[in-house]
Amino acid sequence: MKIRISIVIALILSVFLSCSNIFAADEYSLEDLYRIALERSEKIKISEEDLYIAERGKDKAVSVLIPRLSAFGSYTKYTEDKRSSTGAIIQPDSSISWGLRLDQSFYLNGRELTAFKISKEYIEKSKYDLHAVKEGYIFSVASAYYDVLRAKKAVEIAKTNFDRLTKHRDAASIRLKVGEVTKTDLLRAEAELSGGQAELVKSENNLKLAKAVLARVAGLCGDYDVKETASNREDTADNLDSLKQRAFAERAEMKAMELQKRIAEEQVGYSKGAYWPTLSIEGVYARREDNPSVVTVNKESIYGGIKLNFPFFEGGLRKAEVAEAEAKKRQFGLIYDDLKKTIGIEVENAYLDFQTQKGVLKSLEDQTTFASDNYNSVSRQYQFGLANSIDVIDANTLLLTAERQLADARYNHQLSVLRLQRAIGAFLKSIISQQSVENQSREDKGGTN
Repeated sequence: MKIRISIVIALILSVFLSCSNIFAADEYSLEDLYRIALERSEKIKISEEDLYIAERGKDKAVSVLIPRLSAFGSYTKYTEDKRSSTGAIIQPDSSISWGLRLDQSFYLNGRELTAFKISKEYIEKSKYDLHAVKEGYIFSVASAYYDVLRAKKAVEIAKTNFDRLTKHRDAASIRLKVGEVTKTDLLRAEAELSGGQAELVKSENNLKLAKAVLARVAGLCGDYDVKETASNREDTADNLDSLKQRAFAERAEMKAMELQKRIAEEQVGYSKGAYWPTLSIEGVYARREDNPSVVTVNKESIYGGIKLNFPFFEGGLRKAEVAEAEAKKRQFGLIYDDLKKTIGIEVENAYLDFQTQKGVLKSLEDQTTFASDNYNSVSRQYQFGLANSIDVIDANTLLLTAERQLADARYNHQLSVLRLQRAIGAFLKSIISQQSVENQSREDKGGTN
């Protein structure tokens, strides 16, 4: 019986442990969230489809440069056959004709080659657009990740604050029983405790909302948790002008707009190419069979031809197309200048925010240390009757405010590093480089094993 009971207990424990492993929440680092977001994001997949469409546009441009081969055929049934007075067939009863045609048409100024060049540049532009979409999206993942960490820290601070207020309430209750304080001290402590409990509930709900937002952005499913990763590497460059020049040279948005400007310039030449004549070359094999057979009709023929088409007037269509292309060229030039100014302001904003968060962090760390020492001192003084309840509550409020500000400053500082990397165009490159190093490290370990 004892053996059976031991076996049953062992089975229950094994089932419990397995179930706890099944239902355990997944824990993700920031690097894990980057990888998952790049794999599951709908916005990134939409941009990848834009790249695919651009590649197919190149195939369409190539198809114009290749001669076309086509087949044709027809069957004609007449009401009756007609003959001349001598008996020769003028109109057969039915006729079948078919053949093959090989033809090629192009503008004399090479307009098709310009279209092919533009299609290749559109592919490069789509690649830069995809890079920019990825970079912006994973930065939103990082922002949501730090919001979750900030919310988790807020819950921890609220719990600690609730515990401190509980101890103060208990101390006030004990001192009231021995007659050292009045009932107002206990009522004040009870009110502060209720406020702390409400703040705890609020912070827990904020954490749930932050985790829901992160799950939506990164494409997570089910219950999960995040773990805090090591602090981001700070960019050592301290020259704002050099950071701006680096952003102008490396930001994917700038490279894409430079290509768009070049494409707009080439579109003007492409539109002007419509003023040139078109040259068409064709080779045809044709065969005809009549029933009854007509002797005077050529049954088989092979021929080639050259055509030159030069439209003199088309209602002002070509003039309008050229004017439209020139307007778009000017438009994209203005968009490029505006984007350059916008990126310059973005870099300056990120740089100043980084410097601000870096300078504030040390001061808030000192403030939190002083506030903690102050609360501990006032709390002990209250236990010995050397301080009143208001002193304890003020010291607790000061400590609570300092802890919240320090937590915000820490995560704002880490996020400001990423924002600066994003502004100068180094954010996605650093992530891809880091993932490549990690993958290589795992492969090396696997090979060693």
